[in-house]
Amino acid sequence: MEKLEATQITSLLKNLDGWTYENGSICKSYVFKDFKEAFSVMTRIAFEAEQQNHHPLWENVYNQLAIKLNTHDVGGITQNDFDLARSIESIVNKK
Repeated sequence: MEKLEATQITSLLKNLDGWTYENGSICKSYVFKDFKEAFSVMTRIAFEAEQQNHHPLWENVYNQLAIKLNTHDVGGITQNDFDLARSIESIVNKK
């Protein structure tokens, strides 16, 4: 895994709607209809994250979900973070 430079991160973020680069992570927050929908999406993300062996830092409060992705092994952002972010987007868009 190769740590991406800030210019690479900025460029790749252009392909992810609503994702931002903050404090060493790529981040996005979602709002769902209710807790049940939020938790359902989190469960599907958890299975995908496990399959990719890359796990998000996330926080859930009722119908809100905040996700932060980075690769601890390299101390920054890698392609793995963007791969998982795209998978998350696909899961959320199928809700």
